[in-house]
Amino acid sequence: MKILFTGGGSGGHFYPIIAVAEQIEKIASTDKLLPPSFYFMAPEASDERMLYDHNIEFLEVPAGKLRLYFSPMNILDIFKMIAGCIRAFFKMFSIYPDVVFGKGGFGSFPALLSARILKIPIVIHESDSVPGRVNKWAGKFADRIAVSYPEAAAYFPKERVAWTGQPVRSGIRPRQREEADRFLKLEPNVPVMLVIGGSLGAEKLNDVVVNSIGELLSNWQIIHQTGRANLKDVTDRANVTVEDKTFLSRYHPFDFMTDSALAMASGAASLVVSRAGSSIFEIASWGVPSIIIPISESNGNHQRANAYRYAQNGAAIVIEEMNLAPHIFITEVEHIRGNENLRKSMSEAAKAFHRADAGEKIARALVNICINHGGK
Repeated sequence: MKILFTGGGSGGHFYPIIAVAEQIEKIASTDKLLPPSFYFMAPEASDERMLYDHNIEFLEVPAGKLRLYFSPMNILDIFKMIAGCIRAFFKMFSIYPDVVFGKGGFGSFPALLSARILKIPIVIHESDSVPGRVNKWAGKFADRIAVSYPEAAAYFPKERVAWTGQPVRSGIRPRQREEADRFLKLEPNVPVMLVIGGSLGAEKLNDVVVNSIGELLSNWQIIHQTGRANLKDVTDRANVTVEDKTFLSRYHPFDFMTDSALAMASGAASLVVSRAGSSIFEIASWGVPSIIIPISESNGNHQRANAYRYAQNGAAIVIEEMNLAPHIFITEVEHIRGNENLRKSMSEAAKAFHRADAGEKIARALVNICINHGGK
């Protein structure tokens, strides 16, 4: 049973693949199938440790990004994409997997095109409420299509699409608050705000947190994922901004949070502040109230659509980037902190949004295709 995963561009394309791989391993063990062989074809490994832990072989294939605006990089990326497609074809031919699972993003194009040419079964998954360009294209010939938002199903042939929800990896399930307090050295009776800017961090989120931190730390402890390139700058600015240094111990910046750290932080969090990518589904799985700040420049306004769709049932409050001033941010944060009934209703709405069996459903579809493909 050989399964090739592909997806590229961000952690939002990568981490759901890990969640699906976990479920495939469980199914293979429960159904007494031969251990699966996993491959991940993309421009970069995203998280080498994760790949190693799940015995996923990384196959590096370049991919160019086609921008919707003029850029000299478009010319270079055309040649990069051609080279990537050629390399992907020969790698795919040598492995000849039973099925290819695509998560979208420009990095998945070479693998999906190669699978199409070689007539290898294809399953794709779309995480956004409005599908990206690669998945819209692949949806025309994919054997199965899974979507995280029911609205996205309208963009694909109805006989081949299913609303599964978003796979969330088991490693970030929330831990007990007491365990998180010990691990992160938190004060037990002070509420915790978790700020996650996606796998690469988010400068505008960092800015509003740093500019608000002087007022927030009197009522909050803040766990802040800054992004690897931003940690020193954010930490230095926070040290200057906070006038009452006795509260600085309540600020916990991290460049990147491992699954264990996220599991601890989510178990302690009373509020999550995040972008509107795949992290929405992680927040929903935690059942924690959130403030969602979509990227204004995201392709096709995908993040904005995601944010308002998630907030529609009361799980989150949305602040647009144009309104992301410290006084507005602090007002919304304190409004949530001071209203227990609101926090409870937001938590319940988040839990209702989460579909816990998403990874299992997709994994089962992939295993069934593998079994049928292997018998041909």
